[in-house]
Amino acid sequence: MRVAQVIVDVPTKQTDKPYDYLIPVHFEDTIQPGMRVIVPFGPRNIQGFVVSVTESSTFNKLREIIEPMDLVPILNEELLSLGNWLTEQTMCFKISSFQAMLPAALKAKYEKKIKLVHPDAIASLPKELGHWFKEAHTRSWEEAVNADYLHLLQKEAKRGKVEVLYEVRERVKKKMKKHLLPALTVEELIEKKRSLSPQASKQHMVLDFFIIHHQPIEQSELLSTLMITTSVIKGLVQKGILIENEQEVYRDPFANRLYEKKQPLELSKPQNEAITPILSCIDNHQHKVFLLYGVTGSGKTEVYLQSIQNVLQKGKESIVLVPEISLTPQMVTRFKERFGDLVAVLHSGLSAGEKYDEWRKIHRKEVKVVVGARSAIFAPFDNLGIIIIDEEHETSYKQEENPKYHARDVAIKRAISHQCPVVLGSATPSLESFARAKKGVYELLTLSNRINNRALPNVEIVDMREELREGNRSMFSRSLLEKLKLRIDKKEQTVLFLNKRGHSSFVMCRDCGHVVNCPHCDISLTYHRFQDQMKCHYCGYEERVPSICPICNSEHIRYFGTGTQKVEEELGKILPEAKVIRMDVDTTTRKGSHERLLNEFQKGNADILLGTQMIAKGLDFPNITLVGVLSADTMLRLPDFRSSEKTFQLLTQVSGRAGRHKLAGEVVIQTYSPEHYSIELAADQDYDLFFDREMMMRKVHKYPPFYYISLITVSHEQLLKAVSVTEKITAFVRSKLSEQTVVLGPVASPISRIKNRYRYQCLIKYKHEPDLAKVLKSIVDHYQNEFTTNGLQISIDVNPYLLM
Repeated sequence: MRVAQVIVDVPTKQTDKPYDYLIPVHFEDTIQPGMRVIVPFGPRNIQGFVVSVTESSTFNKLREIIEPMDLVPILNEELLSLGNWLTEQTMCFKISSFQAMLPAALKAKYEKKIKLVHPDAIASLPKELGHWFKEAHTRSWEEAVNADYLHLLQKEAKRGKVEVLYEVRERVKKKMKKHLLPALTVEELIEKKRSLSPQASKQHMVLDFFIIHHQPIEQSELLSTLMITTSVIKGLVQKGILIENEQEVYRDPFANRLYEKKQPLELSKPQNEAITPILSCIDNHQHKVFLLYGVTGSGKTEVYLQSIQNVLQKGKESIVLVPEISLTPQMVTRFKERFGDLVAVLHSGLSAGEKYDEWRKIHRKEVKVVVGARSAIFAPFDNLGIIIIDEEHETSYKQEENPKYHARDVAIKRAISHQCPVVLGSATPSLESFARAKKGVYELLTLSNRINNRALPNVEIVDMREELREGNRSMFSRSLLEKLKLRIDKKEQTVLFLNKRGHSSFVMCRDCGHVVNCPHCDISLTYHRFQDQMKCHYCGYEERVPSICPICNSEHIRYFGTGTQKVEEELGKILPEAKVIRMDVDTTTRKGSHERLLNEFQKGNADILLGTQMIAKGLDFPNITLVGVLSADTMLRLPDFRSSEKTFQLLTQVSGRAGRHKLAGEVVIQTYSPEHYSIELAADQDYDLFFDREMMMRKVHKYPPFYYISLITVSHEQLLKAVSVTEKITAFVRSKLSEQTVVLGPVASPISRIKNRYRYQCLIKYKHEPDLAKVLKSIVDHYQNEFTTNGLQISIDVNPYLLM
């Protein structure tokens, strides 16, 4: 007997272990580790992942697997072991870690079908399968199970003749197009042609075509090539000369674009010095982590591209991670121009169907390079040669839901398995990475100058308090306004950046000072002028702006804070001749709008690009000579020990958009805190001095990279319950950990109520606590029953990036 160990799709502590299932005799040669199967669990049938196959079990009575869901494993051996590692590191359930590795299309409800990869393959199939597929080239999974063909089909899947399609109901439908193919051999077609009436000239043309090109063709293509109508085709199908069938075509989000093949550029001396140790690592099949620390515009991307070129020449694969907001079409274009169809792209702008199709290209080994956001780190490659993480300091590489992994940690873990290098690139590395590079844990590679030694932009800091004192109540300083007018006259372009993170437009009564808050969360509602609505960004609650104050009945209600729409309005008043493109959440919700707006700007159809976070990175336009930062210090006000670091990084990144080509660049930073070191040093682009200053602060306050941190958040609908559980947990943690460890709490979370649930937290700062994982796990285990019975929620985040 053969037994499969299965992790079932029930995310609870009691079920977070492999269950033994008997493999039915007719599936014995089919079931392999990494496949999904349907198993009976209690009264229902559910999905599970096979993690191993053994010859025996310690249990006497086993239930049988109902059926496999895949013909080939969708998680390879390395990804299965990575799933176990993720479970331990992030304290999530095993099923959650496996699910995180798959595209959404494989997690939804689906219908499964088996399809011939190519109609010509019928001839080389075993006789019974040949007959079976003759009726239809795509058959349902149930038909395969009923006909007992799974074992045969698995052999053909290994030969690449058949494949499984997951037809996801509602969410993803295959993109099908009608294809035509000859039902007869070339000799039989020639014979048929002789027997056709001479008057049927169009049918003669079609037969001539298939005699020369004896292969399937899209119907629309044939009609336009031969300039014929569908009635001609129908006649030949009825005579049994042609076969008509629906074939799937990939949804390629980049299909309509022509990418011109680009050759590698000649590397500068510093680029050569940076790439040499990376190439040596690739050649020697060696694992190392490199930190490529290069100022904005220093040519990091070319180093990535040429490292990948080297990996591809060795027949290996590459993963390139870029933050979601800098996954601009410009970035994708650079990779597509260099490596063409060998590139798959994965990011949130794609539909579920497009993501699924891109994932399948990777799984089928049709591509060698994956460019994507955080989850692309799980691309199912077997032979990785390099992993690159661009803008490695970006907080979006940390996932905030379970499993709460950091893509950098997963990349290093995978690179150890494949014995290949990891390259972390940034102009403003995270303090943790730079500290590791200084200690020799990572190898530091430096690009300290821009390409061709172009000067960094000249930066001016404007104190907005002075502007107010001198009677300027506009959101634009006099200096910025003057420079804006000058750029419009010279036909040069400007980027205006509004730092909105941690700063929103709220509605307030000017008479009594009442701010309209969300009734379910302790946070003010954000004003959206677009729909004239106030919305809560945590629970989704929305209401219309009141015409009178609910507290004092005053009519003096107005909104405070600066939004992009407000800036656009102001620009319209003071610079009516300026053409403005606004990029924010409201203008980029529609698919493709992000790219369309950037293309308009690139063509020179606007003088000013105004936007939030999404324009801070990845843009490289020759005509941008001015960058204006309208609110540099909003992030400094966040209750977050990384707020200075994030401010410095963002200002340095956005300043780097100016003067990247022949024209010199200028930057104006408007702030109410000009004396803050993160703003002063961002203006000088002096990362090294910033690193030293910030490290002093971190050391004094016992924060990373000097200490590790873990955050326990407890939430409940009753305030007293949340407080008492947090108190017990904090006392327990203190009793179990060493005296050198700092345990802070219980304290209300910075946002103390979300969706009518009160939130309290306990923060642990530690240097070395080998038993911490055990202690945290025991807390979750102890309160497990209360999760289900009385609505208690406990969330544990090891190395959190959000303390809110």
